[in-house]
Amino acid sequence: MPAAEPVPAAEPEAESAPEPEPDAGPEPAADRNAGRRRLKAALWPPRLSRGQLVVALLLFSLGLGLAIQVRSTNDHHSQLRGARQEDLVRILDELDSRQQRLQQEKAELEQSLAKLENSSNQAKEAQEQTRKKVTELGVLAGTVKATGPGIVLTVDDPQGQVKADMLLDTLQELRAAGAEAIQINDVRVVVNTYFTDLSGGGVQIDGKKVSQPYRFTVVGNPQDLTPALNIPGGVVRTLESHQARATITQQQKVVVDALVDPKSPQYAKPASK
Repeated sequence: MPAAEPVPAAEPEAESAPEPEPDAGPEPAADRNAGRRRLKAALWPPRLSRGQLVVALLLFSLGLGLAIQVRSTNDHHSQLRGARQEDLVRILDELDSRQQRLQQEKAELEQSLAKLENSSNQAKEAQEQTRKKVTELGVLAGTVKATGPGIVLTVDDPQGQVKADMLLDTLQELRAAGAEAIQINDVRVVVNTYFTDLSGGGVQIDGKKVSQPYRFTVVGNPQDLTPALNIPGGVVRTLESHQARATITQQQKVVVDALVDPKSPQYAKPASK
């Protein structure tokens, strides 16, 4: 049987080449110019906010300052590196001397400050003491109101038997017991207070007529004032012997508010030391 003849292989079909796209042609010049103008308008002038501008100025100033400082430090170091040993020693001595002078000036200023503060404190203390003394003298002179613990002595005299000398004895007894401020009715009692009897009856105190009941408002220690008035043969017993009635009331706070008009002395003057 005759052999079969080989069948030739089929040749591969040639790949079809892609068809070339049609040439779009050159870009119009008008479109290119318009794009450039838009790009230029977007980049210039730069649009910065106020905050960005301030930050930029601060950064520029900081950089400039750092550059100047670094250059100055480098120049100074360069000068020191090039200096001789004798010059360096002299510079150190000058720095030590300057430091000592500054320390001395600082110590002197601190001493001056301490003196000023001490003087100021002393002046304030002196002023406070002066104000306190003026107030105390005002209480004694009757030009300042006074308040504190004390008593109220009320003398009722329905028969009109109480005379000026009895009121004066009462005042002296209160002073001896430690009374610090006294007022009788609406008259302030001071160092030169005086009592007189009126021809028609009644009593005058410092030229002012006062009517019964006589009311003594006294600032002082109630524990000392009350016994001094109640001693046998004392003020209370004397008033009672003249048909008058004396009532003593102790109080934690009494107010002596009657004031006197101070008069300048006509003849007396402060004596020089």
